[in-house]
Amino acid sequence: MRDLLGQVLEVLPDQALALARIVDRTGAGPRETGAAMAVTEDGRVLGSLSGGCVESAVLAAAHQVLLDGHATLERFAAADELTVGLPCGGEIEVFVEHLDRTDLPTLRALHAALDARRPVAYATTLESAPDRKLLYPGTSSPWRGLDHDAAALLTAGHNGLVGAQDCTPAQADRPRTFVQVFRAPARMILAGANDYTRALTVAAMNLGYHVTVVDARETFTTPARFPAADEVVVDWPHRYLDAEQEAGRVDDRTVVCVLTHDPKFDVPLLASALRLPDVGFIGALGSRRAHAERTVRLRDAGLTAAETARIRSPLGLDLAADTPEETAVSILAQILADRGNTTAQPLANLDGPIHRRPN
Repeated sequence: MRDLLGQVLEVLPDQALALARIVDRTGAGPRETGAAMAVTEDGRVLGSLSGGCVESAVLAAAHQVLLDGHATLERFAAADELTVGLPCGGEIEVFVEHLDRTDLPTLRALHAALDARRPVAYATTLESAPDRKLLYPGTSSPWRGLDHDAAALLTAGHNGLVGAQDCTPAQADRPRTFVQVFRAPARMILAGANDYTRALTVAAMNLGYHVTVVDARETFTTPARFPAADEVVVDWPHRYLDAEQEAGRVDDRTVVCVLTHDPKFDVPLLASALRLPDVGFIGALGSRRAHAERTVRLRDAGLTAAETARIRSPLGLDLAADTPEETAVSILAQILADRGNTTAQPLANLDGPIHRRPN
């Protein structure tokens, strides 16, 4: 939608249009969620959703939306000889909505945020008469009971669907809503090319993290060993982190985890991370004894007790995790609990709604 927004803003002062966006995708697909196509009242088609395989059906839906003003949700699965669909075998949902000049203030505000490179989320309820909301980091206000969930997607930096999956009457008024996020994904920097890193890379990818594996040992640090990683970097981890900070690619959502068990890697990286004010989470795998020894080395390197207290180590929650895959779940559970400032207690031990938010 980012590439199409300028054209939409040029059209809307003079005529309405139908905007079609991919709001969900399962399996292989030609475009990611958020990809957009628009059809104007005078018949022009702007953008593309699939390179041609479902455009004709979406075009028909768009014409109907322009006629009656009611949004519609279309689902396309794998094509066969008799149906329109995706030859790649995946499945997508396309939401087609009516836009006119009354939507200009919201869309102009979205365009201004993008021009200013300000992180923003554009939330749209998937209803026949959609409700729309712009959300910014740290400024969420109550909205249809969905603001917290939408803000979580904005923090993570990826699109998603919220609402409509609630099973209690008190939450039944939360409509299914597509949240399109215009922000780089949250980063996870993992030091150490080993099995625990590989498992954590796979699990973190499923949560939308942009994962970098970094290790100075060229033999072990290869893309083939870490196919789920977004980047595999051969370098000293502390040097890499310092360079990323200098380039402005570290923020308060960034997770740094040391998984190496080697002081010559651990200590310099932890020292660099602890001196950066914006790192969101700093963790180090290892036993209590290993962490105590690391702490002594860090104190000898000039770090204060308050600084070393920021390290989450031993890393992970008490889940009796043993294998690398189990350990990855334990680590991610702690990262989520820390990010949300929650108790990490079993829900059965807590009172109130299971989706409650911290004060």
